Order: sequence, then C-alpha cells, then structure tokens
Amino acid sequence: MANSNGSFGLRPLNKMGGGANSTATSNYSLYEIANGNTDKLFHGEPVIPLSTGYIGAPGAAAGGTVGLLGVFQGCEYVSSTTGKPIWSNYWPGSGADSNHPVKAYINDDPMQLYVIATDATWTSKATARAAVFANANFSTAITGTDDTGVSLGRLAISTIATTAALQMRIMGWADDPENADFSAAGIGAIVRLNNHFNSNNGAIAAGTPSTTGV
Repeated sequence: MANSNGSFGLRPLNKMGGGANSTATSNYSLYEIANGNTDKLFHGEPVIPLSTGYIGAPGAAAGGTVGLLGVFQGCEYVSSTTGKPIWSNYWPGSGADSNHPVKAYINDDPMQLYVIATDATWTSKATARAAVFANANFSTAITGTDDTGVSLGRLAISTIATTAALQMRIMGWADDPENADFSAAGIGAIVRLNNHFNSNNGAIAAGTPSTTGV
C-alpha cells in the first residue's frame, strides 16, 4: 500500500533527549530577511546565515559550504500595497514595505529533530534500519509551492552514506501507520541537521556564504 506522505520539507518532531511522547519542540527565534531578497522561502525549508546579517535560501540540493541555521516556519512583514501587517507561512520574495523589517521565524536549535519524507523506496524495513545513524542530502533543489507555502524538500535515498558533509543525519523513522510501507516512497525519516551553524564549529565559511545549495 502506497504511503500517504507528500512533500513537506522538515517538520519539527521533538528534541534529542525529549521523551517519546513529548513534543519537546524548541521555541522559534526571530531573524530578518533582506527586504529586497527575491528568493522565496517556504515553510519547512532549511535556511542559511548570510554575511550581511540576514538569512537566505540555500538553493540547490548539494554543494553548499555553510552550516544550516535552522528551518523556516513563517514570517511577518508590512504590505507595500496596503500598509497592513501580514503573517505568512512563507516569504513570497516581494510585497514588503521597505520601511519595515521582514521578520522570519526560524527553528534554530541544533538539538531539534525533524520528520522528512523520503523520495524513493527504502526497499525494506531492514534496509531502513541499516540506514539509521547514516547521513543524507535533500533530493531536489529546495523549492515549494505558492498554493500552500510549504516546502517540497525530501530526503534523497540515493545519497545515504557515512559522509559527514551530508546535511541530515538519520535517527530513525516515524511511527505512522499511514506511512509504513518501506517498499514505497514517502516513509517519514526522523533526522537532525548536520554541521549546524549553532553548533560549536558552526561558521560562515571565509565570511562568504554559499548560496548554491545545502
């Protein structure tokens, strides 16, 4: 039976060390998006810190050199058309009054765990078990849809390896009866972010962040 999971990016689950039945989700931190930033940011999308003091989209699926800052949860800004505040689950890349900041809500705790759907079959539960504690990258360029404002990011099964530079570490899989077919895509993998910017070794490489990918 096919799994019901679609693409939703990174969905906060609980924190490492949190109880099995505890949400234990970190509060969000406020950052800013440059008013003139035309790159869309979608709910559930990873973001990177920029040397300008703003946050931005990582871009393509692979090739970045900057640790991820966290996961985008929404934003608020003042409409350039109506002059009224707007709260949105995604940043559309335009429409903000330049006299006011664009505030972004980011889940930036390096201990946060997330669920992300897989892009392909894991073949079997035994294969999935063998992938626990391995690393992986996102399957496609980190994009989303304007209709829902939600990220389309998935975990790329083909990238699973022990390579430390990969951006997610697999910690298990979600206990979800509607998404329990390991022979189909859409299993919810439980992951944490590798090389997190807020970890001890986090840094903006050479002061110039990569915008080519994660």
